[in-house]
Amino acid sequence: MSASDLQLLLASCLFFAVFGSVRGANGTVPLVLWHGMGDSCCNPLSMGAVKKMVEIKIPGIYVLSLEIGKTVVEDTENGFFMNVNDQVSLVCDTLARDPQLKEGYNAMGFSQGGQFLRAVAQRCPSPPMRNLISIGGQHQGVYGLPHCPGQSSHICDWIRKMLNSGAYTGMVQNHLVQAQYWHDPLNEELYRNHSLFLADINQERVLNESYKKNLQALRSFVMVKFLRDSMVEPIDSEWFGFYKQGQAKETETLQESALYKEDRLGLQALDKAGKLVFLSSDGDHLQFTDACSEPLHPVIQCSRAGQGRAGQGRACLTA
Repeated sequence: MSASDLQLLLASCLFFAVFGSVRGANGTVPLVLWHGMGDSCCNPLSMGAVKKMVEIKIPGIYVLSLEIGKTVVEDTENGFFMNVNDQVSLVCDTLARDPQLKEGYNAMGFSQGGQFLRAVAQRCPSPPMRNLISIGGQHQGVYGLPHCPGQSSHICDWIRKMLNSGAYTGMVQNHLVQAQYWHDPLNEELYRNHSLFLADINQERVLNESYKKNLQALRSFVMVKFLRDSMVEPIDSEWFGFYKQGQAKETETLQESALYKEDRLGLQALDKAGKLVFLSSDGDHLQFTDACSEPLHPVIQCSRAGQGRAGQGRACLTA
């Protein structure tokens, strides 16, 4: 991750620090971070650096970079092998017990951490998540795993074999994180019946009204898509799009999907209220370019001007 990458991430964090009306005792908004696959809470070259830069730039802010496990090694491994529902429950409990977050917080998730934090918003409304930014999160899942970041390529080779041999078997679903958001458009019924995580939070089986109500409580839900993403298939999943049912070539946008038209998750209502924000970067997965930072500038400017209330975000963000 280069210095320019960190600067853009910092700009995103600044957006959350000033967006919305929730303030801590020192006038700042707490920020919760959830890392992506193959990363950890405290990697000095990624999440650790982001946390440190935010704390330097915004004195007094409380930043919680989630650690899933007792050590950095456990945290990294759990991103591959710990049941996602258990991870979300653990995080919900952690947030509920943290006195620094009792008045609410903003959240930023990277890659799979983006969809995991969305599950937190849907399942655990207390303390309240005010704004959510998903950076490369796969909200309709993936149907392919071209490569993994960092030093995890050998793990990814094994994961691909498991996914190809039976993503929806009990053993694979229970013990492989990526299988729990594997979305096979050629076998939608199999996916709906056996996906332990994604099918549930996307309301594919039973309509859970609390999921819809809790997600709509967000002041904003920002999704960043990487236009040259070589890790996520399909890329459209980062904006809640996916393959059209029954094939794996043509995709449809969120607005074209049944999920949106039937408003099973409240996304249509969020969109009409100006709370859904779609940003893009011309880079690869989690790789930002200078051009990508341009759409974020109005976010920060509008937020500083106090124009970040529900229903007004879209005008600022699309200016």
